[in-house]
Amino acid sequence: MPHELPPDLRAALARRAALLNSAGTDVLRVFHRAADGDPALAIDRFGPALVAHVYGARQLAPGQARRLHLLAEHLRAEAVYVKYRPVQASTLSAADRAALAPTEPIFGRQLEELVVSENGLRFLIRPGAGLSVGLYLDMRETRAWVRAHAAGRAVLNLFAYTCGFGVTAAAGGAARVVNVDAARGALAWGRANYALNGLPAAEQDFIFGDAFDWLKRLGRRGQTFELVILDPPSFATTRTSRFSVSQDYAALVALAAPLVTPGGWLLACANAAELPERAFVKQLRVGLARRPARLNLTHEPEPDFPVAPGQRPYLKIAAVRFPPA
Repeated sequence: MPHELPPDLRAALARRAALLNSAGTDVLRVFHRAADGDPALAIDRFGPALVAHVYGARQLAPGQARRLHLLAEHLRAEAVYVKYRPVQASTLSAADRAALAPTEPIFGRQLEELVVSENGLRFLIRPGAGLSVGLYLDMRETRAWVRAHAAGRAVLNLFAYTCGFGVTAAAGGAARVVNVDAARGALAWGRANYALNGLPAAEQDFIFGDAFDWLKRLGRRGQTFELVILDPPSFATTRTSRFSVSQDYAALVALAAPLVTPGGWLLACANAAELPERAFVKQLRVGLARRPARLNLTHEPEPDFPVAPGQRPYLKIAAVRFPPA
């Protein structure tokens, strides 16, 4: 007989009842840190797998382990994986990353790969593949926005990772989607996501390289797009550059803005607590100084990523519209 869930887990699931019962989506955050009762714990559902994120520790507290077992039992999860979240992941060694993201589940069976659905689209997830398993769940509504605005447009998806935005843009009828990322493995994963959804994936539209370098190259070529997507990591280092979202976002926007056609969109995202909303807007305005645009800031967080009282959303998103010619 299943054990009863503690009150905070019951309340968290009740808040997400609509998502849990969605026919076209089987991925969501089922427990979100302080907003749901534990600042050091977040839990994501990826179809049959749960992925727990532990903050400020390198092992589960006994109470957290017990709650994970109960939740897995309640949701009939086949496996539970744990990621121990550092303050800054970009500076970790390979050994540190392996220690913080065990490849084996803490219980249940090993799931090397699984296919999940979000708003009817399919994505490949690798629960034991590292700190990031293939899809950032707090961007679900933003991916839906891209899908709704992509029809007939040429789209540039920078910092593409596994091409979640690329898949949604292509599914929304984009004329072309160019995905750029500094990791070959992520782009190969992205091509697999295209294949899962029966979408054409031209090799030349998956570009390996530094986003800053490619923005400069595309600018020199005079190439333009009706939609440019910026979703950089908080910190990133390549062989040619070092990026900090709190210091370099304006420079990124300044390079991207000239590539947007008149009447087009620049979708700017920043997933970083160290960049408050006011500073984010300031960097956007500095980057857009040479070109007038209308900035629409998204304030509402995803329903499964509630904000605790007294806190501010860490995810900032602006849809920047450039006037027609």
